[in-house]
Amino acid sequence: MRRGLALLALCLLADAAQAAREPVLKQVDLPHSYYWRELYLPQLTAGPSAATWLPDGETLVYSMGGSLWRQRIGDDTAVELTHAARAYDYQPDAARDGRSVVFARYDGNAIELWRLDLVSGREQRLTSGGAVNVEPRLSPDGTRLAWVSTQGSGHFNLFVAGIDARGLHGAHMLLGERKSALDRYYYSAYDHAINPAWSPDGTTLYYVGNPEIGWGTGDLWAVPVDDPARRRRVLSEETNWSARPEPAPDGKRLLYASYHGRQHQQLWLTTPGGAAPLPLTFGDFDRRNARWSPDGARIAYVDNRDGNTALRVMDVPGGATHDVVAKHRATRLPQAHLVLDIVDEHGARTPARVAVLAGDGRAYAPDDAWMHADDGFDRKLQAAETHYFHCTPPCALELPAGKAAIRVQRGFAYAPWRETVRLDAGRATTLRAELRPQRLPAAFGGFVSADLHIHMNYGGHYRNTPAHLALQARAEDLDIAWDLVVNKEERVPDIAAFRTGADPASTAQTLVLHGQEYHTSFWGHLGLLNLADHFLTPDFAAYRHTAMASPYPTNAAVADLAHAQGALVGYVHPFDVLPDPARDAVLSNELPADVIAGKVDYIEVMGFSDHKATAQVWYRLLNLGFRLPTGAGTDAMANYASLRGPVGLNRVFLDTGGRRDAAAATAALKAGHGFASNGPLLGLLIDGARPGDTLAAPGRHRYRVALRSPVAVEHLELVQNGKVVKAFALRGDRRSLDAEGVIDLAGGWVLLRAWNDGADPEVFDLYPYATTNPVWIGDRVRAPDAREDAAWFAAWLTRTLEAAAARDDYDTADERRITLDYLRRARDAYRALADGGADAASTAEAR
Repeated sequence: MRRGLALLALCLLADAAQAAREPVLKQVDLPHSYYWRELYLPQLTAGPSAATWLPDGETLVYSMGGSLWRQRIGDDTAVELTHAARAYDYQPDAARDGRSVVFARYDGNAIELWRLDLVSGREQRLTSGGAVNVEPRLSPDGTRLAWVSTQGSGHFNLFVAGIDARGLHGAHMLLGERKSALDRYYYSAYDHAINPAWSPDGTTLYYVGNPEIGWGTGDLWAVPVDDPARRRRVLSEETNWSARPEPAPDGKRLLYASYHGRQHQQLWLTTPGGAAPLPLTFGDFDRRNARWSPDGARIAYVDNRDGNTALRVMDVPGGATHDVVAKHRATRLPQAHLVLDIVDEHGARTPARVAVLAGDGRAYAPDDAWMHADDGFDRKLQAAETHYFHCTPPCALELPAGKAAIRVQRGFAYAPWRETVRLDAGRATTLRAELRPQRLPAAFGGFVSADLHIHMNYGGHYRNTPAHLALQARAEDLDIAWDLVVNKEERVPDIAAFRTGADPASTAQTLVLHGQEYHTSFWGHLGLLNLADHFLTPDFAAYRHTAMASPYPTNAAVADLAHAQGALVGYVHPFDVLPDPARDAVLSNELPADVIAGKVDYIEVMGFSDHKATAQVWYRLLNLGFRLPTGAGTDAMANYASLRGPVGLNRVFLDTGGRRDAAAATAALKAGHGFASNGPLLGLLIDGARPGDTLAAPGRHRYRVALRSPVAVEHLELVQNGKVVKAFALRGDRRSLDAEGVIDLAGGWVLLRAWNDGADPEVFDLYPYATTNPVWIGDRVRAPDAREDAAWFAAWLTRTLEAAAARDDYDTADERRITLDYLRRARDAYRALADGGADAASTAEAR
């Protein structure tokens, strides 16, 4: 997977500054922010996210919509306790005397700990270091506080401090920093300690730690607070950020969340001694953030059974469940009622993506909406990341009276709609958003849009379904949503949804399909589209420190298995930075070998990676005559609150003549008929030929190009054989252009691309970018400098051979031999091309 949003590649196409867009909570020094941010850190949701009991055992304080609320079980009114401007409150923990609550507050820059006096309403800040501080837990006697912080290290470590009326004192890291001897791909090299909870006697903290754990967040541990050297492992199990061990009030049972042997988190019980765990709850959804009532007779938890988050209380024993629903809300600020209606150019209601920012600087959504958050933002333009929801109009929501800014977007073929209104307290206001289309002329093709890389469920806050995925796609004006079923370490969350052909949830407007992403952190990830018979297992290879550590099967072997089912095989989210065979510490990506062997049908030039870096690799392959088309896929985790996305953020527009079916889509994809984009729409004709077509010979050709974009575009260029041969001047709002003329084109290929130097707040990606597939010129022509490109790939594969030969975890000698022989043949084929041998297309056909 992607090596982290913090690795924003330098612009490879111009001497431009790095994009101003930065990751959320950039001070955290861990890989793969899209996992720990969603699976561990609190997120803004319209529904509840975490709860704590007050001493009466009948009242809960819980977080919802960025505030803390108090509600008695059986009542339908929730009372808002906190409401910070431009900040959101999470993870309450009540003192045993019921007089105060500690909690975490996020303000767009950091997460700090605060304390609320429940009697006076006074708020007191407890931390101020600009770190990420989460999971505050008060000791039973109220004299100490345990929490998790990145203070001083950027890693999640367990902290303890004394607490009194003045605040915290004597704060210190309980266990200290420790670097693992293991090479961990998805986790930091440094151990973490998370999910603290006090024993009933206040002497011990239970937590989750990962010393020498290669996969998963680690085991359940116990540590005496006054003698941390005596920590002990309670239970060994691969957990995933939200185990949150919680001792029962009697101290004899330990409650935690686990997906052990399943695809979803449910509640399990073990003992402080680590007795064999048994499940307490069951279901094909997630139950998390569980807390015992003071008398141990009930458990409060948050689940996503109905899709969104919900707060429930379960009797133990017995299992009777009570829903805690805030039908009425007693808010701290006067409220206004907003109804949003959205219509297209025909006046018909249409779903869309909506962002609402009220005068208090906070984001709002309807009570039943799935709130999502962007994964980065420009701090010069915004105080925090953009939060949004998908609206099927009309949508009604409550928000504080005063000014509110509303933004509506629907895919790329409509101009964004914006309005700032003043809302009066106690009154209803209706807004009508009329979306204006901005489409390419019909001469450029009959396009359908497809996101080739979506994960419907991936362990996030919500529980997605094919029907809801279709709604998400429809709101983004996405015609085809391809759910790639894949593992998240032990689990394959969407395995039950896998099927061949169209999902029954598909509609006339949206086609939902299920494919597979094949995981290996060694060779690169593959997208497998239109598997005709079955899901490939195991779903991953080269997972170090597991029984599936062998680098075999290679991606080539997986591609052969997929092709045997009639599937298309693509390389997904390929490169965050341009590979450097001379300087990279390790270079194991198998792409060049698989391309020259004819095993790759497409590449995600646009995906969860750096588009400009990936395009440089793509251009070199095109120069060698490989007719490798671009696809596009967001890699959206579509059930996340902190969403990489939304679905359709990176999409390919396929010229199918308007047909919206899998056969037409895959045929157009493989033929290269179309373009990829995260915003700009591109049209290209060379002597009437469209992308994917071939012109007979070099010479003087007539071109026609078109641009339509929802955001301003800085650069629009014709590129031949990797070099700009025509740059178009964009004026006015730089969102549209129509141009034609004549140009001399040598043999090889030519395409149209649009790009910006830096980020744009309207595009939730590193920067706006779009590229057509090439129009080919001549039957079998290589670019003039193709020998240099072939030598570069030969050097690349020399490094890949070194990496593969250095692995000592092949299961058999034959696996090692097959792998190395395959890579040698590919390397030697590139060397032959570099020496002036047969062109690449002939080489691929011969192989």
